[in-house]
Amino acid sequence: MVTRMALWPDEYEGLRDEARAMAQTISDLFTPGGDGVPTDRDERVRAQRRMMAALEVASPAGVDEDIAGVPCRVFRPTVPARGVYLHFHGGAMMLGSPLMNDVANADLADRLGLAVVSVDYRLAPEHPFPAGSDDCLAVAAWLVEHAEASFGTDRLLVGGESAGGYFAALTLLRVRDELGAGDRFHGANLVFGVYDLGGTPATHGFRPSDTPDILDLDTFGFVHGCYLPGHTREAARVPSISPLYADLGDLPPALFTVGTADHLLDDSLFMAARWAAYGNESELAVYPDCVHGFTGFPMELAKRANERIDDFLSRVVA
Repeated sequence: MVTRMALWPDEYEGLRDEARAMAQTISDLFTPGGDGVPTDRDERVRAQRRMMAALEVASPAGVDEDIAGVPCRVFRPTVPARGVYLHFHGGAMMLGSPLMNDVANADLADRLGLAVVSVDYRLAPEHPFPAGSDDCLAVAAWLVEHAEASFGTDRLLVGGESAGGYFAALTLLRVRDELGAGDRFHGANLVFGVYDLGGTPATHGFRPSDTPDILDLDTFGFVHGCYLPGHTREAARVPSISPLYADLGDLPPALFTVGTADHLLDDSLFMAARWAAYGNESELAVYPDCVHGFTGFPMELAKRANERIDDFLSRVVA
């Protein structure tokens, strides 16, 4: 008897149409207007940053704080904090800021009773690898030493979306290997992250869904040139750059969230399997026909994904 590997519940099949319709809306939102994508690298980055900045909404609950020399947005719950969630925003390692997640992080602090520290790490191409990762590690190291005194709890969680998922995984590995403090983190929320900077089949266009994605085949070459100048794709397949190639032993429970229309689908599929193979608790949550960034848009599968993330964070911090 052959049993099909089920990556999502059967009830999700009835939600595909909404996901595909929302994907088209998202694609239209992120499609460049006017003369299209600038050909000059720096102008292209500036144009993309302007587009991302237009989506930022500051929450009055957030406070700007400098932690270990790195600017951060900090949220404190109105009740004693159950833990501290170290958050990294998305943006392909070269776009965005913590303000992208300000409202969501304020809500997370209120709902789950977590303090949230969202890191404004340095961006490529002005600051290529490893500058952003160094900033993330600096804040993590500070929390390892000072979380209890500053937030009333020493229970640490980490997570992020897209590039933020990448930095979360990389930071966990560096905390373990460079600080000897991997056991201080109790969970990792890794949302459609990139873990192989050398590229997976899906990043080359081999996806199980033809739903339009906000990422495209051109995205990865451009990001690679900005973030890893002078590195070939093969040279990026080392643990210090691509977490997929690292020894993944002795890491905390992790939840991997991704959609089948995402060009980063394989990164989560591969990483979740390897996370488990090294003896860690690994949960894989796959959502049919959902694109990169889907959790930030109003549709049922995004609601289901965010509820599962909340449940995971509540469980691992307890």
